[in-house]
Amino acid sequence: MNKIPEEQIVVLIVDDDMAQRLLMRETLHDSRLVVEEAANGVEALAAFERFSPDLVLMDVKMPKMDGFTACSRMRKLAGGQDAVIVLVTGLEDFASIGRAFDAGATDFITKPVNWPLLSHRVRYLLRAGRAFRNLRQSERRLSIAQNIASLGNWDWDIDKNSIYWSPQMYRIFGLPAEESTATNEVFLERVHPDERESVTDLVRKALQAKKPYSIDYRITLPDGACRNVHEQADVVHDEEGNPVSMQGTVQDITERINTEEKIRFLAYYDGLTGLPNRQLFLEHFNQALFAAQRDGSKVALLYLDLDRFKRINDTLGHSAGDKLLKSISICLADSIRSSDIVAKACFPDKHGVTLSRLGGDEFTILLTRLAGEEHAGRVAQRILDLLSQPTRIADQEVYISGSIGITLYPSDGEDVDMLLRNADVAMYHAKENGRNSFQYFSEQMNQRTMEKLSIETDLKKALERNELLLYYQPQIDLQTGKLAGVEALVRWLHPRLGMVPPSMFIPIAEEAGLIVELGQWVLIEACRQAVRWQKAGFAPLRMGVNISSLQFKHQSLAALVGQVLQQTGLAAGCLELELTESAIMQNVSQVNDTLIELKELGVNLSVDDFGTGYSSMSYLKRFPLDTLKIDRSFVMDITTDANDAAIIKAIIALGKSLGLKTIAEGVETAEQLAFLQEQRCDEIQGFFISRPLPGLEVEQYLIDGKKFC
Repeated sequence: MNKIPEEQIVVLIVDDDMAQRLLMRETLHDSRLVVEEAANGVEALAAFERFSPDLVLMDVKMPKMDGFTACSRMRKLAGGQDAVIVLVTGLEDFASIGRAFDAGATDFITKPVNWPLLSHRVRYLLRAGRAFRNLRQSERRLSIAQNIASLGNWDWDIDKNSIYWSPQMYRIFGLPAEESTATNEVFLERVHPDERESVTDLVRKALQAKKPYSIDYRITLPDGACRNVHEQADVVHDEEGNPVSMQGTVQDITERINTEEKIRFLAYYDGLTGLPNRQLFLEHFNQALFAAQRDGSKVALLYLDLDRFKRINDTLGHSAGDKLLKSISICLADSIRSSDIVAKACFPDKHGVTLSRLGGDEFTILLTRLAGEEHAGRVAQRILDLLSQPTRIADQEVYISGSIGITLYPSDGEDVDMLLRNADVAMYHAKENGRNSFQYFSEQMNQRTMEKLSIETDLKKALERNELLLYYQPQIDLQTGKLAGVEALVRWLHPRLGMVPPSMFIPIAEEAGLIVELGQWVLIEACRQAVRWQKAGFAPLRMGVNISSLQFKHQSLAALVGQVLQQTGLAAGCLELELTESAIMQNVSQVNDTLIELKELGVNLSVDDFGTGYSSMSYLKRFPLDTLKIDRSFVMDITTDANDAAIIKAIIALGKSLGLKTIAEGVETAEQLAFLQEQRCDEIQGFFISRPLPGLEVEQYLIDGKKFC
């Protein structure tokens, strides 16, 4: 007989007969056995909890609590499932034997006890109990591991058409753990209807080919929810090669699939709108071009950029801007899906459209298998009409528009990069032409864009190479006819193009973000020139310098002006800063603070191009301004257009009522001059008086002391 391992084993003897307990103790005497005793079932339960015995020898008939009840309750205590419990009953008491097993007894011993065999019987039961305990522990570990891995196993007896399912299988399939539930029919009912046929076909082929299989499929739970599972199985054959059973595992991979989907979404879709992002758009575009090349069809790319979207973010906040983008995305997607124009733009049997968000406020619409180039324009116009509808954001009605560039395959390019670049070029031309419009790409556009890019590149170097210079346009006091001041105007002496007018490079400087640096150079150089004239002995002249909205917004303008005045030595009263209406009306509270800081320095402040913006009378009263400059567009036709004449009269009257000086720009004829004198305008400037002059020629005017009117 095999020996019990060298370790202490606890045996609990339960009997109300002290003599019986003594005989059992003596019979089981062994240095490796620790024997404890109890006189009845109640004591036995207390001793079981204290000592956690490996084996219990318990009489059936005892006072207070019999052996059957005690056995049943022991099984419910900690460690009770693993203990070996042997009930001692009468030799002929067959009913007690049945009750013993019903109560959970491991075995029974009949009276009278065969004492010589008891020790051997106990050792055998201990060894068997340990084996069962190890088996249950292994099963528990396997069950825990399978539960953690969401892995179940099954065994299908093909002849009997019966299936064993592990507990994890029931959990995965959302079924109660009842053996009768596990049938092949129940299994197939749980497989998703769209995949039931493929799973059945795979199992059939595996049985025929006598080979294992592996498959991912979906199952439908009783509550209607879906899960993704991975199944592997193999076939067991008899000696003649006939399939007798199939064994396999099923693992719940729903979480993994969901995680993979989330990763894919993050990689290929825009997190804010849910639309395809740039990466997925490029993949779709490449596929569309490949298909178009194969079947000789056309593809249109619409590149949409929202007009002045930054203003929404600046005024209502980024949260409102995000809500607007989501709202626009939903409207675009719904419109494109339901658009008859899109359907007509493509072949009726195979039409396709892809909407993507490239980032920021930029979207692309891809039209494949295009029937005609003009249809892309119809889709673009439909989108512009859609955008023109008001959207309610942050309890306000918001109006937005868009500019769309259209490029076509194969006429405008044959690869993604070129077509995307050309669409971008066309979109910018739509913006230049007034926004809220679309433009088809043309080679002339591309040529103009390349010229702009070249100018932008050269402009970055112009400051370093001292290619910029200032001209000064005289401003004449209409009462004295003498020079009252000048307006500094920047010019660019390009080494290849010659003198480049401001209308060509100033807008490029603003787009490229160079206007701040350029404006700072103009301010410093103009102040230096004013000081040079004074040092040359001329009376102080008022120097007018234009300030861009970007300068006004992106830097501490008052600090800069104070620093420049200190460095150059120019008196603050000799400097006049000219600000556009749009610049001072963007953030009224902040603007007013800046204007106050500038006035505290002592500089003069004028509103340039007055009448072309959207000034409010209440704000004009609040702002510490000195001058209103009447835009040349009103001066041009004052002698022929009654409306322009009335506007100028009103502006001059407004200036006088607010205590502001008025300067008329763009005066080119004697008739215009006479009208302005009659209306008591304070000052004028324009070609009738003088074109902008270099610094030395201004000195000559000062020397001559000429009166202009």
